[in-house]
Amino acid sequence: MSNKPNLPIDRRITKSKQALMDALLSLMQTKEFKKITVTDIVKTANLNRGTFYKHYEYKEDILDEIVDDVIADLISSYREPYKHTETFELKNLTSSAIKIFEHVSHKKEFYSLMVKSNALSGLQSKLCDVLKEVTLKDLKGVQFNPKINRELQASFYVHAMLGMITEWINHGFEYDSNYMSEQLLEILNSRQGDKVFRLT
Repeated sequence: MSNKPNLPIDRRITKSKQALMDALLSLMQTKEFKKITVTDIVKTANLNRGTFYKHYEYKEDILDEIVDDVIADLISSYREPYKHTETFELKNLTSSAIKIFEHVSHKKEFYSLMVKSNALSGLQSKLCDVLKEVTLKDLKGVQFNPKINRELQASFYVHAMLGMITEWINHGFEYDSNYMSEQLLEILNSRQGDKVFRLT
């Protein structure tokens, strides 16, 4: 029996859920999360309350799904430079292979809320933990300097990258994602050990 008749229903479900998620993010730009009602969400999404309760029980469920989707996409974009290779060397990394800033740019409405909304407090720390875990898991076979603690090294790089992202957000995304990728690559490739800094 063909499954084709079910496809339009699946598309409608996806479209409705996306409309509800977009509506919540839009409302959160100007209104505190705790003051947003289900009525606000469905009106903004141009849907009825029945559609909301068909997919969600509480508005928090929408936010949880948004966060889960963003984290999944973040992990995918973070892995992009090495996901098709068995070995990864920094010297062969190109800025075009770095996709994490492109990911942030595509979801800039969400990331802007991350730094200004109380509803997303603690998310930056969660993202750090997620990416640190991914780094340690994916690069567990890499031979690091034996004097360097792998967890501290992973934490250093992840916090540094998310620090760049936070700075980018706070400055209103004044640079494009390509520029941010190029800057990250330059920073990773820079050698500071042989430089002398003049103290004033």
